[in-house]
Formats: sequence, structure tokens, C-alpha cells
Amino acid sequence: MAPKSPEASCSILLAVAAISLFQPSSCHPAASAATSPVRDEVPMVRADDVTKGRKLLQMPGAALPFPPLKVLSNGRPCVMFQARRLSLRYERRKQVDLTERAFSPPKSVDTSQSVCRHDRATLVMRFGDVDDLRGLAIRLQLSNTFYEASGQWWFSVDSVSVVYNASQEAVFNASDVYAPSSSSYHCSHVSSLERHSALLMPGSDDARRWTLTFVDFQIQAFNVTSGRFSPVSDCATVLTPAILMGLVTSLILLLVLAYALHLLVHLNRIENDRERKAHRDFLPSPEQLERCCAENGADKDVP
Repeated sequence: MAPKSPEASCSILLAVAAISLFQPSSCHPAASAATSPVRDEVPMVRADDVTKGRKLLQMPGAALPFPPLKVLSNGRPCVMFQARRLSLRYERRKQVDLTERAFSPPKSVDTSQSVCRHDRATLVMRFGDVDDLRGLAIRLQLSNTFYEASGQWWFSVDSVSVVYNASQEAVFNASDVYAPSSSSYHCSHVSSLERHSALLMPGSDDARRWTLTFVDFQIQAFNVTSGRFSPVSDCATVLTPAILMGLVTSLILLLVLAYALHLLVHLNRIENDRERKAHRDFLPSPEQLERCCAENGADKDVP
């Protein structure tokens, strides 16, 4: 018997695929529900970065346990920076946690060598001797650029350096760490680790021996108008790794469903061909009708 209503079966399968395709992922990289404070829900406003092709999500900044570092220029803050955690590791040695040394008010880190200009800024955090590292410091190089296509200024973190043993330096080139100058930049992880998208890429051989990670990284430069961060431009993009994996999985599911649809149509065609063949075998052919009529006529002629 032929399969009943293959169109209905296919509609159900395609509906399941559509639900799987648009189901939101729970593995968003910017979400750290277990460790982040609860934020009030606010509507998000998207701002297009015309010059660099990335959409940034506008959202309020996170309240962290330590106040941000402030670099002053002519008595006014020109760079603000904070992180929930700052850690680094040299090769396979024990990881060093610099969070309290950097942000805890009683142990305020030395930022006296930081510099602010109109289009360039350098944030220098000098930690001194930490474990077996002598003269440890972390330096962030920032720039401020006007893009005519977007009609506004954008600041970016160009590089992050780890200076140790007074003269040795491991340089990491920062990728996609930027925001409008009227906003602050935030990212759940700015790290050299691949599992955190590797926004810090080794720029020297020494840097390959180091692992540097900022958790809940937030920075603002060149347009600090008060002692608080401006609205945040988050690094979370529309196509996060988790969403991309979901799209790939959904594509595979759609291909399987398309193959199943093809099989249903093919089986339905085979069944219809069998029914038509059986119907043709049941009906007598014209030759058989002529032979039958001739035999009947011969029978009538016999007295």
C-alpha cells in the first residue's frame, strides 16, 4: 500500500528542523551566570561598525568587586580599566593571580608611567617583584582613530605586553578589541588561550611561552567624562562559536531531513508504479479481446 500523505510527514520534519535552527544557545561566551552579578534586564541597542564589519551590543557595565584603575591627565581621568580577574603563567609554572595587586585599593598598582595623548595612550601597571619574576609589569597600548565611514572616533587596544626581569618583554597583538570612543569596551575573556577566542595573539617568541587572561575585561579611553564607565560595547557578536556550532548541527539535520524526504517521494513513486502495473496486468489487452471475440463467434457458428 502506498505511504499516506508524504507532504504532511515532510511538513512535520521541516517544522522540527526550523525549531532546532532557531533555538537559542545556552553556551553564550559572554555569559558567566555562575560568577557574574545579576543585571536588570534592559533593551539592547545595536550599533554597526561600518569600517570594521562588526556589530556591537550596547549593554550596561558589570559591577565588579574592585573599583577601576584610573590614569589621570591634567587632573582628569583619560583611561579607566578593570577586570574581575587578571592572571598569567610562564610555560608550565604555577599560574600567578594579579587581581588584588592590580585593583584592590590597599594594594594599588603603580601606574605612574602611564601616558595619555590625543590619539595615543599607554596604561602601565607595575607590580614589582612577584614570585621569581623581577620587575613585573603589564603594558597596554591604545590608539584613537577617526573613521569617516562611520563618522565617529573609535579607540582600540593595539597590544598588551608583559615586561619581566626588568628588560625582557612578551608582546601580544590584540585583535578586535575596540569600541566607539563614546563607549567603553567589555569582553568576558580577553586572553591568549584558544578556548577564549584568543583575542591576544603572540607577537614575539617570548610571548609564546606566556599565557595571559583577563576575565570581565572592561576599558575606556580618550573620552572619559566622569568617574564611571560609559555604556558598554560588548565583544559578543551574533555568530559566537556556540551559535555557529548550532547552525552547523541544524544544517546537518536539514540535510538528513532532505534525504528522508527524497526517500519518501521515491518510495511513493515506486508504490504508484507497482499499482499501475498491477492495474495494467488485470485489464485484458486488445489482442486478448479480439481473440476472445473470435472464439465466441466461432462457438456461435457451430450447430
